[in-house]
Amino acid sequence: MENERLYTEFWKDYELIDAGGGKKLERWGSIITIRPEVQAYFKSELTFAQWNEIAHFEFISKSAQSGSWKTLKKDTPTSWEITFKSITIQLELTKFKHVGLFPEQRINWDFISSHLNENKRFLNLFAYTGAASCVAKARGAETIHVDSVKQLISWARTNQDHSHLSGIKWVHEDALKFAEREIKRGNKYDGIIMDPPAWGIGAKGEKWKLEDKLEALLIGAKELLNKDGFLILNTYSPTISKKDISRLSNKHFAGSKKEVKELWMKTTTGKDLYYGVLLRIGE
Repeated sequence: MENERLYTEFWKDYELIDAGGGKKLERWGSIITIRPEVQAYFKSELTFAQWNEIAHFEFISKSAQSGSWKTLKKDTPTSWEITFKSITIQLELTKFKHVGLFPEQRINWDFISSHLNENKRFLNLFAYTGAASCVAKARGAETIHVDSVKQLISWARTNQDHSHLSGIKWVHEDALKFAEREIKRGNKYDGIIMDPPAWGIGAKGEKWKLEDKLEALLIGAKELLNKDGFLILNTYSPTISKKDISRLSNKHFAGSKKEVKELWMKTTTGKDLYYGVLLRIGE
């Protein structure tokens, strides 16, 4: 079982302290949060009373997709910065329980950093607040950042500026539509990362589900990749299994070096927390 798992690591400014009881306890720099986590169906190592003693904020869900933050320690800023190597990331409390970063992606940032340089071209689809884009740009790669939400592109620009970078190309568009147009233009990339949400809303408000679009995304990525390029795909969806990803990658990337693994993180207290399926194509 262990050889089917990849574990992403903490860094100085992030720590998954504990998880359990449908929640997770995380440290972001000096700020500690409690957030809902469906995969934390086991018992936490520490008690919730112990969590509350050290946490600054807890997210209280009001619906499946939104809620509000409860302040546990007064006079704590609701917006702050953390760093990852040379990258600076702005964090803030949002009504969607997120704070502006998916820390399990650290394993992918390290991969990107080791595979890109100033002669490479990199495409970040579903690019969110741009941590992967900043990592790629810091390596000197030509970097194209695509997201369908204007506010997230603005947030990513802030992260670029605070990281003392420039030159990322910003695209406000549906990721699949952009990929289709890039194929028609004959453009190619040395690296592509896709971290699509389980469900999404496009730039024009159109709704889509990942299971309906996944194969088209993989087909598009194959067309856009240079021969020696790499593809990273993360899925965190209850309707898409490791078996599904293996089947589709074998179908469309036959003959390519590939790995399909479960992505996990181990808490400081020793609990294992699942973060979805990770596909890598290429060396």
